[in-house]
Amino acid sequence: MKLRHVAALVVSLSIVGVSCSSSDDPSVTLYSGRSEDLVGPLLEQFTEATGIEVTVNYLGSEEAALLIDQEGDRSPANVFLSQSPGAMGFLEDAGRLADLDQSILDLVPASVRDNDGQWVGVSGRQRVLVYNQDLVDVATLPSSVIDIAGPQFAGQVGLAPANGSFQDFVTAMRGSLGDEATLAWLTELNANGAVSYANNSSIVAAVGRGEIQVGLVNHYYNYRALDEDPSLRSLNFQFDQADPGAVLIVTAAAVIDGNESNEANQLIEFLLSPSAQEYFATETFEYPLVASVSPAAGIPAASFDAVGDDVLGDLGAELKATRDLIIEAGFEG
Repeated sequence: MKLRHVAALVVSLSIVGVSCSSSDDPSVTLYSGRSEDLVGPLLEQFTEATGIEVTVNYLGSEEAALLIDQEGDRSPANVFLSQSPGAMGFLEDAGRLADLDQSILDLVPASVRDNDGQWVGVSGRQRVLVYNQDLVDVATLPSSVIDIAGPQFAGQVGLAPANGSFQDFVTAMRGSLGDEATLAWLTELNANGAVSYANNSSIVAAVGRGEIQVGLVNHYYNYRALDEDPSLRSLNFQFDQADPGAVLIVTAAAVIDGNESNEANQLIEFLLSPSAQEYFATETFEYPLVASVSPAAGIPAASFDAVGDDVLGDLGAELKATRDLIIEAGFEG
């Protein structure tokens, strides 16, 4: 059953108005940097399987991380689910995460979990270039993301500068190319008329209707769009594996320090269960991180063995500097 056919019954909460379950009922509060259409049906499955009610605050990953940090000991959040490892790293650096049980950490390879045991990856994605096959000959697409700032794509590149995945990608580029080269590339993109969008879905839609020729997105957004409408003219293009444009990123989950509970552990364990990992593979078209579950048919293979916590941890430590660099280049970060 595809996402469009599943009714998400999980309640989304506003920042100022959180309704709580009866104290007699098992419950867990989740701050989710992933949208309701991506994880709402999965959370409903968790409640059906365990009887544990989930109250959810759906926010952007960075917004959720900042809120948890600002709330401090008053935060109701038991679990944080972040699309951006940068936002997770921010909370880890702030001392806001609890140690996870080793049994949870051991559910995934060491390369996609925290060396200090405070967060664990639950799904993976790769950065790609989505393109309109009616407007662009795939043979003319560059092997490096650096080259999309060239005259061939003047006014034709879609970006989401305020999106966590784009910021993680830029942080990874800073690590491989240095700040000076990354700033020069961003500045050139801006001067070349790159078009800013709110998120990956908006970029894919714009490419599909021919508003722009290409856009930088996470791989699964176009697969989801094509699943909804196979007639769309958008396709993914993978950069060379060693190129900054092909960076691999994980979605991560953690328990908030001081708010540990059995229900919180059960939720994270569920996200790493075979059924949940199969959901990520076949419903959202992401890469499952548990070795026993394979990606959906047609999804190009990707190895997360070399991702490593050293790389992912840097995304959190450098989040503010990356945002500043994006803004310096002329984009709204």
